[in-house]
This record gives sequence, structure tokens and C-alpha cells, in this order.
Amino acid sequence: MNSDKLYKVQEQDLDRLKEILTVCFQNDPLYSTLIEDEATKERLLPHLLECDVTELFETCEVFADSPELKGVLILSDESDHHHAFYNYFVSLKESLITDGWLLHEDPTMKTFFNFVLGKDYLNSAWTAQLHETRRLHVIYLAVDPKFQHHGLAEMMMNEVIACADRNDMMISLETHNPKNIPFYEHLGFKTFGIVEKPHFQLKQYCMIKEL
Repeated sequence: MNSDKLYKVQEQDLDRLKEILTVCFQNDPLYSTLIEDEATKERLLPHLLECDVTELFETCEVFADSPELKGVLILSDESDHHHAFYNYFVSLKESLITDGWLLHEDPTMKTFFNFVLGKDYLNSAWTAQLHETRRLHVIYLAVDPKFQHHGLAEMMMNEVIACADRNDMMISLETHNPKNIPFYEHLGFKTFGIVEKPHFQLKQYCMIKEL
């Protein structure tokens, strides 16, 4: 995605990227459900997000509102299949590291099994139902709490929407926080479906903005 308004996150920004995601997702329903013990979550979440950041920086497009990284946006262009083989092995490597952290930080294996049982909350497998290859997928959208309510999230999403409009592409995303739904509906998204798994009081809201 090309954008004159967004800052392209660099390798030297990765510590700040991990920091802002950790702050923003500390109380997200997804992690609060899968990591039941609060102390375990506090220890574990930075490691999980570091694995995510490492993988996504290599396989996706990572933007911020500015070099200060007050808000961040991680985006996957699902129409680009040139690096699929490489992306698979990057994902596999980081998945093994993630499993190691899950077992290290919770030797009872409760968290590990929660992640296994809740794997469909942790991926975007639902997008296979869309049958649309020309598509952008928003993986993370986060704004540092100190800078929220200043329009940064809407500004970044409007850049994604403008890019999708220029290239006749659908946009997809998921959220586990029902409080986010009105924001996305305001931007023209609609709920495509809801993922619910046994054993968990958690819903994944799958949303799209059509061509």
C-alpha cells in the first residue's frame, strides 16, 4: 500500500511497535480469555507480541501515523502471492517460538491448551469464505491510549480505504471487542459473521468493506 500520509515502520521502530501493541491489547477480550491468569498474561503477552511483530514485519506492511508511532496499522495484501512460500516458513518458525513461550510462562499447560482450542480466534481462516483474492486484511490497528480520541485510528483506516478504492479491493478484518464495531460500521464495514468456539465466552466479529 502506498501512502503519503502514513509513516512506513522501520526495523529500528520494532521495540516501540511491540510496546504500543502490548499496551493496547493488555485488556483485549482475546488475550484476557485465552490467558486466564493475570500475572501470566502480564509476563507472556510481550513475548507473544514480539513473535507477532517479528513475523509481520517480514511478511506484511507495517505503518504508523508518524515516526513517533502514536498509532500503528499492520496490513496484509492478500492479492500478493509472490512470497507465500517464504511467509509460510517465517510463520512456522515464529509459531514454534510462541509455543515455547506459552509452555515456559505457564508450566501447567492451561494457557497452551487454551491457544490450541482457541486457534480459530488467532487466525483469519474465516476469510476463505469470501472467495475474493483482491483484498486487504487489517491485522492490527492500535493507538497508544495517551493519544486516543484524536482521530488517528480513523485517519489510518481512511488511508486503507482510499488504497482499496483505487485498486478495487475488498477490506477484511476481525475484532474481539464489541466496542470496536460501531467505529468500523461508521467507516462502511459490515459484520460478515461471528466465530464462537466451545469452552470460551468469546466472539470474533468478522467484518468486511466490499468493493
